[in-house]
Amino acid sequence: MVIGVVAGAVVLALVFIVVVFKLMWRVAEPNEALIISGSKHRTEGLEEGMGFRIVTGRGTLVMPGVQAVRKLSLDLNETELQVDCVTHQGIPLKVRGVVIFKVGDDFVSIANAARRFLDQQRLMSERVHNVFAGHLRSIVGGLTVEDMIRDREKLTGQTRAACGTEMEKLGLIVDSLQIHEIEDPTGYIQNLSMPHAAAVQRDARIAQAEANRLATEAEQQSYARMAEATRDSEILQAGYQAERDKAAASARQAGPLADAAARQEVVVQETRVAELEAHRREQQLQADVRKPADAKAYEKRTLAEAERDARISAAQAKAKETELAAAAEATRVKQAAGAEAEATKTHGAAAAQATRATGEAEAAAAQAKGLAEAEATRAQGLAEAEAIKARAAALAENQEAVVAQQLAEKWPEIVQAGASAFGNVDNMVLLNGADGMADVFAKALTMGGTGLGLARRLLSSMNDGAAANGAPAHTPAGLNGSTPPRPEKVVVEGDEG
Repeated sequence: MVIGVVAGAVVLALVFIVVVFKLMWRVAEPNEALIISGSKHRTEGLEEGMGFRIVTGRGTLVMPGVQAVRKLSLDLNETELQVDCVTHQGIPLKVRGVVIFKVGDDFVSIANAARRFLDQQRLMSERVHNVFAGHLRSIVGGLTVEDMIRDREKLTGQTRAACGTEMEKLGLIVDSLQIHEIEDPTGYIQNLSMPHAAAVQRDARIAQAEANRLATEAEQQSYARMAEATRDSEILQAGYQAERDKAAASARQAGPLADAAARQEVVVQETRVAELEAHRREQQLQADVRKPADAKAYEKRTLAEAERDARISAAQAKAKETELAAAAEATRVKQAAGAEAEATKTHGAAAAQATRATGEAEAAAAQAKGLAEAEATRAQGLAEAEAIKARAAALAENQEAVVAQQLAEKWPEIVQAGASAFGNVDNMVLLNGADGMADVFAKALTMGGTGLGLARRLLSSMNDGAAANGAPAHTPAGLNGSTPPRPEKVVVEGDEG
């Protein structure tokens, strides 16, 4: 009984000890640090009297109610950078990038981060963004746009170096800093790229033009080779055609020649047969009749020889006739071809001669026409010059006679011009009867005489000037047949009584 109670007490004690141990034992995960406060501790590398203990990657005992345990994350964090900057040239830019950071693994970094972010770990990204934004604005303000575009590593390195001290104070380390994009709202970067883009476009157009030129040259060479091959083929075909035509002509001539040769062979064979037949008969006659029939045999032999000679002559004549016929046909064809060629040549020469004669006739006609026109113009000019010369001589010898002649020629017009003063008179009132009428006509005649003297003087002066200048005399206005302007109405009144 006592043993059972003791065993139960031991078991209960063990369970209690395990429960208390579980409550007091804390284990730090690989990505976190335990910050234990509530008692004085000394950690290697930290200053004296910090008042908290740091545990990473292992377990430790914590006194409940006496010590407090809190966790600090050692995970990676990132923050997006979107910073409005102004370069050294005064050009506004928007720099976009990303910063990847974490709490340092050493106890000093963990202690610094714990003091600043233990209860505000969610604000860590915002604080880092503010730090990098300030330094990035400062660094961009000392650079040009060209420096930022051509050497982004320089911008990244300067930013990390400038933020290193502050990040170390915060207990943070930067694993990566990347500048993703540089936005240019003013278009400065685009304007910088335009000369290079234009040069690249120019080089591309030049290269394309050169390629087109080479392609065109290759195509032309290919066409030339094709034309050359076609020419060679046509030449070969023409040669083959000529050979075929020659063979065909030979074949066409072979027929008549073969016929002639066959007929000649027939004649030769017939001649031989006749000779053999005559010889046989001669032998037969000699064997049968012998000498008593020599006369008769001689007669028959003579007749046979004559017949044979006649047949041979006929055959030779036939062959000669065939040969002469072929030669005559060839001569006819040659003469016909020569005549046709001569006719073509004669026709062309006649056409050329006619064209030449026509051209020469047209040229001679045009030349004659031009000479006639020039001669007529010259004769007319000489006639006018002679007339002017004669008038000048007449004026020099008897000026009064010439002036009187001209006045006589123009007298009807002068009288008509003097009478035109009464042409538009609608009503004329005459006083004193016949005396008034006589007075009006006397005044008109006086005016006419005065005008006549004036016209004579004017004509004389104009003729003198024309004779001095060698030009024809001109007739004054009013003496060349034109009618001077007439008044619309004239009223003539005489004195009473």
